[in-house]
Amino acid sequence: MEPNRALASWLVARRREIEAAMTMSLGPASPSAAAPETEALRRFRSFAASALVRGQAQAPALDGLKPNERRVMALLRAWTDAAAQVSGPQGEEVRAALEPLVDHFRLSLRSTSTGRRTRGAPRASRRAVIAAIDRVADSFIAIDIDTGQIADANPAAGSLLGVSRDALLGVDAMSFVPESERSQWWTELDAMAECDETRHFRASLRDATGNRVDVEASATRFATRSRTLALVMARTWSSAAALAASGA
Repeated sequence: MEPNRALASWLVARRREIEAAMTMSLGPASPSAAAPETEALRRFRSFAASALVRGQAQAPALDGLKPNERRVMALLRAWTDAAAQVSGPQGEEVRAALEPLVDHFRLSLRSTSTGRRTRGAPRASRRAVIAAIDRVADSFIAIDIDTGQIADANPAAGSLLGVSRDALLGVDAMSFVPESERSQWWTELDAMAECDETRHFRASLRDATGNRVDVEASATRFATRSRTLALVMARTWSSAAALAASGA
């Protein structure tokens, strides 16, 4: 690659603006300051700036990191999109310069023992289940009942909430629920911890931009040795249908 000192300087100078644009696009899925994925993003910025100055992508510093690889890559894509957005007419040039560096960082992360351990290698049966869920038109969200964090989601859920599905991983599910509705959601999750019966309920979510989304949901309990998940399937429903069903 050719050195691009001008882009490296620009990325450093506009760092806050790029981060603000990324936060705006991710909404509740934005990483917290203490999250390991935030540290991974910081190290990527340093790696990218150094590579652009030198004209050579050296191995990024990944020692001590314990991030979720899928979420890291979703955040890097969001950061690249934000940089392209902030750069205006030069957006595609900025994106083209950053994408090889994102790929290099991903391969380095994947080659580390931490990346492999965090990412995991799903068995064939699990891969088949994941593929089937990904094809479902309804939104699928797996929520850790104890922590309330999103353990997994399908592309339809990402579309419903306005962010990529991988950006949802590890995020507090309640951050995508209106405050007035959180008690109901916790009631349903608590019920999942106590019984195996499928729960059916109507509730609301809010997408990354804060817009309310009314859904019909069903939740099924799935327990492993380490945790218990609520597997939530949701589809939108119109306010008019809800009023008619309630007899109003």
